[in-house]
Amino acid sequence: MIGSASLESALRHDRIIVGAALGAVASVAWIYMVQEARAMDTTGVCRCAGMAMSGPDVRPWAAGAIVPLFLMWTEMMVAMMIPSAAPMILTFAMINRKRREQERPYVPTGIFLLGYLIVWSAFSFLAAIAQWALHGAALLSPMMKSASPLFAGTLLIVAGVFQWTPWKHSCLRHCRSPLQFIMADWREGPDGALAMGIKHGAFCAGCCWMLMALLFVTGVMNMYWVAAITVLVLLEKIVPQNWRLQHVVGVLLVTWGIWVLAQNMV
Repeated sequence: MIGSASLESALRHDRIIVGAALGAVASVAWIYMVQEARAMDTTGVCRCAGMAMSGPDVRPWAAGAIVPLFLMWTEMMVAMMIPSAAPMILTFAMINRKRREQERPYVPTGIFLLGYLIVWSAFSFLAAIAQWALHGAALLSPMMKSASPLFAGTLLIVAGVFQWTPWKHSCLRHCRSPLQFIMADWREGPDGALAMGIKHGAFCAGCCWMLMALLFVTGVMNMYWVAAITVLVLLEKIVPQNWRLQHVVGVLLVTWGIWVLAQNMV
């Protein structure tokens, strides 16, 4: 048996390793995404997985365009969501380290992360289909942002109202309490860890999906807004609940949406 000081040192070492790995994965996704955005700013063409997905051509895309769109959204979700998922993933890693030290069954943290990313990959597929359909309906500009004030204003209002719903509150409550989630939903073995990752990913997606949909208003490849939404998602999970940050954001989004619609009526 190792002493408590040695155990604490080992746990801290594990957190550093896991945190560094998460940071590396998110950083690679961000670097690749920023490079694509810069290329789009320069040429007017976004090349996703080697395919030109935007530019002066506003004709409907072929169904095959969903594949590179899916890859683009998946890359974006990895970059945006891993930072906010880090507290949960680090808590899972800590619990498993303690179980290993106690010679109890444990699983690699990567399995939990895989389950989490499966959910966001599914979301990315739906987002790719949505973008493909919106482009075909001429509701998105060649720069992948809303071309319709009515669509943009309505989406902003819906996103703002969603911030006040019980669905949002329930999902956000689970995302704010990593240790409580793990203790209440712990499942043994690799299959259990995968299921836990999927469940946490489902809560996370349920909490954040409307914020991600706002990229259709601001621009899917607008890195300033991508970064802003990333920070907002993180803040919603770490800011004290009594601050009601999600409510404040909801009011701001509804106000913004009304302003967009009013501007269109002038």
